Amino acid sequence: MKQCLAAVIAMIFSCMAEAADMRYELRVDGLACPYCAYGIEKKIKSLNGVDKASFEIKLNEGLVIFEADTPAPISKKSLQTLINDAGFTLRRYQLQPSNPAKE
Repeated sequence: MKQCLAAVIAMIFSCMAEAADMRYELRVDGLACPYCAYGIEKKIKSLNGVDKASFEIKLNEGLVIFEADTPAPISKKSLQTLINDAGFTLRRYQLQPSNPAKE
């Protein structure tokens, strides 16, 4: 019985660990230059759990892409506030599990 319980607990924690590593894709209006992008980059990279190496901004597409390993997903509302405080508008918030086969 103890072994069964330990196995179930191990499965739960392994599932939680996989679900915690998330990829965020944000469509942001107003990203026109590297200076603009730096303001958003600085704010997002300061969030706990953000993988700084995964951070990418595609200026021509208005995309901000990053990964974060947090106990719970970063909410759309908190990212919207962060983007608005930087002087931009969040148009789309897309969240998906990160690719487990990172290079």
